[in-house]
Amino acid sequence: MHPVRPYLYYDFTISLCEVCLRRVDAKVVFEDNNVYMLKRCPEHGHRRVRIASDVDYYKRCREYIKPGEVPRKFSTATHWGCPYDCGLCTDHEQHSCLTLIEVTDRCNLKCPTCYASSGPHVGRHRTLDEIQKMLDTLVEHEGDPDVVQISGGEPTVHPEFFAILDEAKKRPIRHLMLNTNGIRIARDPDFAKQLADYMPGFEVYLQFDSFRPHVLEHLRGEDLTMVRQQALDNLEAAGVSTTLVVTLERGWNDDEIGDIIKFGLSRSCVRGVTFQPTQTAGRLDTYSEETGRLTLTDVRTAIIEQSSLFTGDDLVPVPCNPDALCMAYALKYDGDVFPLTRLFSPSDLLEGTRNTIVFEEEDVVRERAFRLFSTGTASDDTPEALDALLCCLPKINAPALRYDNLFRVIIMQFLDPAIFDVRSVKRSCVHIVHPDGRIIPFDTMNIFYRDGLQERTDQLRSEIRPTR
Repeated sequence: MHPVRPYLYYDFTISLCEVCLRRVDAKVVFEDNNVYMLKRCPEHGHRRVRIASDVDYYKRCREYIKPGEVPRKFSTATHWGCPYDCGLCTDHEQHSCLTLIEVTDRCNLKCPTCYASSGPHVGRHRTLDEIQKMLDTLVEHEGDPDVVQISGGEPTVHPEFFAILDEAKKRPIRHLMLNTNGIRIARDPDFAKQLADYMPGFEVYLQFDSFRPHVLEHLRGEDLTMVRQQALDNLEAAGVSTTLVVTLERGWNDDEIGDIIKFGLSRSCVRGVTFQPTQTAGRLDTYSEETGRLTLTDVRTAIIEQSSLFTGDDLVPVPCNPDALCMAYALKYDGDVFPLTRLFSPSDLLEGTRNTIVFEEEDVVRERAFRLFSTGTASDDTPEALDALLCCLPKINAPALRYDNLFRVIIMQFLDPAIFDVRSVKRSCVHIVHPDGRIIPFDTMNIFYRDGLQERTDQLRSEIRPTR
């Protein structure tokens, strides 16, 4: 008998060496229900990285891949190969579903965990003229951008903050978000009231990592418990749609996932929770790669185990980039919450069909949800109609339901050198507008293209023979 390898070889991809950031070949293998990437750099040796903790879900992601939607315009050609051509290059497979406009490097915090290494004395504010050009660049590439986040640093410290929102609102952006730590919103109720003037089609993307002071001190450098509570009180009083955004680190706040979902459901202004496992990028003063990393499937399992609402049938891959994004939707109606995603098959999500809810068995929850959908035909211009705001779900005829009936849970796993997979980064749909006019995937921006990184990237390019 020949000896047998301890794993099942499943696939092949291209990753990065975590030391030198050169492209390296990588095997994808299954072992003990975990998915690993095995790679070797000629200079820095072998590396074995766990990229998923659920083999069945990892394989299931392949059922959700859909043809890419390309932008109206590409900015860079393909010379050196992914990921050294970002801009978006002509080899990228997906347009910008969500785009960040970073209006400042400055922040009123100096979080030990920050992908942008922001702080009170870091960098500068972008000028309004620069920001206008960044917005125009995005519109030129996308036409009607789906979701745009005004980000930073901390955008609310920008001296022309409301002028920036005004400029964004002048453009054909379908949904505008403010990415914020909530400090200014908490301290100034009138600020939250001013934000309400930009609704509908506006939302606050609020940092909300934990209920425990020592966890906030670990991730953010100080106890922000009361800040977050007061910010939410002010947003609720002003009626501003809000998403709670949780940076996750194993052993610190991954046991709070279910409690945060439950808390989000208790707040009328909260439209959902986004969980983002920490990536190795930017400033990581307190993060340990060996003990702190969480995969998307780790978070998905924690949601199922800690939440009484969502099951494995609800948490499904997002078709534009299933390896990096997982979603679940629910409806809030008349004091009850109804899981929604389980009602759709993979083909429904890929084809975007209307009214494809099919009942195989007697199910009171499904039957009640179906009745909510079957109340007529939604108008395309109804402000914040559910019909237009269910990302990646089929169109739904439900004029009686609006955005405040929606609750979503998203897991967003960003790539870093350890788990970099060229297949996933080519499908990335979360992008950043660079001030020089390029539009760059979030993952590669933080690895190769932020200030101070371009020289290293140029050196890597110099070692590669251009492909064309």
